[in-house]
Amino acid sequence: MDMNQDAIADWLADAARAARAASSLLAHSSADARNAGLHAAATQLRAQARDLIVANALDLLAFDAGSGTPAFRDRLALDPQRVEAMAQGLDDIAALPDPLARTLADWTRPNGLRIRRIAAPIGVIGMIYESRPNVGADAAGLCLKSGNAVILRGGSDSFHTARAIHQAVSTGLREAGLPEAAVQIPPATDRAYVAAMLAAAGQIDLIIPRGGKSLVTRVQAEARVPVLAHAEGLCHTYVHQAADPDMARRIVANAKMRRTGVCGATETLLIDAAIAPTLLPLIAADLTALGCSFRAGPRARAIVPSMAPAVSGTFDTEWLDSVLSVAVVDGIDHALHHIAHHGSDHTDAIITDDAAIADKFLRSVSSAVALWNASTQFCDGAEFGFGAEIGIATGRLHARGPVGLEQLTTYRYVITGTGQIRP
Repeated sequence: MDMNQDAIADWLADAARAARAASSLLAHSSADARNAGLHAAATQLRAQARDLIVANALDLLAFDAGSGTPAFRDRLALDPQRVEAMAQGLDDIAALPDPLARTLADWTRPNGLRIRRIAAPIGVIGMIYESRPNVGADAAGLCLKSGNAVILRGGSDSFHTARAIHQAVSTGLREAGLPEAAVQIPPATDRAYVAAMLAAAGQIDLIIPRGGKSLVTRVQAEARVPVLAHAEGLCHTYVHQAADPDMARRIVANAKMRRTGVCGATETLLIDAAIAPTLLPLIAADLTALGCSFRAGPRARAIVPSMAPAVSGTFDTEWLDSVLSVAVVDGIDHALHHIAHHGSDHTDAIITDDAAIADKFLRSVSSAVALWNASTQFCDGAEFGFGAEIGIATGRLHARGPVGLEQLTTYRYVITGTGQIRP
């Protein structure tokens, strides 16, 4: 159903008020109570798995009638294993230490005042995301554990699935005695809900967009609420001349093809000229066998002529598909220059057995996540031990890299005196 602008604004105001009240209750709840809510939500996801998959089938049916890519469809699709992964993610979050009431710093001033910096929830989170339905479950779990309420606006492509997930989570919260308003979703797909959330200064404390470049750009341009955003995942893997060839082949294949539609997938391969003539054909053959195609610079095509040529914008493209940009470089400085010029500060990796070169790379790239001898697909909150993630932050303020429980808290000060007055 479509609603007019006033009705949407009224819905958001009501939702935000309820979320504020829920966040206050969560902020003062025990870790055991929040963990019980997470386990109950996980139980409901498992119990309602069939309903989730049926709802997802409606979204897939609508998707198949359009012209989306196979990678996008993969992001949208649910199966029993992915439902179980969502549920297990909530259980994993429950098992993590309580992020609230942590003493971050503690000191005493010369006048005897004791000052403590204490972790606290942010409050009401607005999450705007696209396609991947598990994002809603992950965001709900992380916000619940960190004492925040969340208003989730998923993409219209996953509307039925998002509603089914929300229903399961809400049932779990109710059974655990926690406020259902801690996790809310709009009742329709109207894009005006996004505009209303972006304008909700004083109602929503932080907006987190998770999706393609156009979504993030719009949110950053229009928001009147602070934004914790990530740029596109234009991730690089650089194979240095001192790389172990077998390791390089394994890592590149995984970094590109494990899941092509995730933001941590490698989109550009850089390989040193000294080893490219022997190693690049092997890497290309490995990836071709996995269904990958290429957009290559002239030096790479001189070695593997079957690669399609790169064009203007190739090295600035986040493919999110089984396509890989390829360039031959003249050593680490050339690789670092390429990454600085074309990268998005998301995730970049080097493969080398030269520790000094690796150290230079890790210190020089400005990426939120830098890896040595590992796949870029490890840029994931669960792989960091965060239980899940609400996104990958590439900005410079508050949080960088996978955003987990700690990054969903702020802090406050508690001061204890013995009768001091200020002169």
